[in-house]
Amino acid sequence: MLLGKGQLVNNLEKALSTLCEDAELTAALAAVLAYASKTGRISYSEVTEIVGYDPDEVLLLGNKWRLLLPARVERSGAWEDRLLLCKPGESYELPNIIRYMVRSASKTGCLASMSAIAEVFREIEEQAWQHMPELIDELWKKARNYRISAEQIREICVRFGLGERVDALIAELKATGVMSPKLGSLAEISRAGSPLYELNPLLFIEKREKSASAEMA
Repeated sequence: MLLGKGQLVNNLEKALSTLCEDAELTAALAAVLAYASKTGRISYSEVTEIVGYDPDEVLLLGNKWRLLLPARVERSGAWEDRLLLCKPGESYELPNIIRYMVRSASKTGCLASMSAIAEVFREIEEQAWQHMPELIDELWKKARNYRISAEQIREICVRFGLGERVDALIAELKATGVMSPKLGSLAEISRAGSPLYELNPLLFIEKREKSASAEMA
């Protein structure tokens, strides 16, 4: 069954409802993401036109959850080095994995991150694409505050029989938007003894909600 444009945005709004208690803000973010997912990019003026008012809060929420990242780069391409400016002339990008999740959520009303992970890795012709959802789930279990070290990633890859392809897999995880280098804290990197990475928090929002519910039960 083909869904109308309004229904697609409504489904996406439902999927994003756990990100923010402000229903109006969530609805605005859903509309922006639905539009931006077509090309993976959107301008400040386009966001303003879609939202109909000052879009700063929408852009801040999108950046917080690594849904919508500034195209402007300050030093490196790492998420933390993206310079968020809310003004005319600026542009914003969707990480590739987020585009897949947005398209799926627009149809289903759910943030099905694991199926989106399998799809995006199949699209880039990763030979172990069927194992990537489980591998990335293991990354989340090992991570603390969405941060994980290169050594921890290597250990998980070895368990999956992918120890000889660690560097290639890290490159793919970055390219797809699953994670980004964490460069800001030299003290953290020193303690970890290897490079650090930040996992995209949206991939694990449903797992986080389930964990929180289990703790309250």
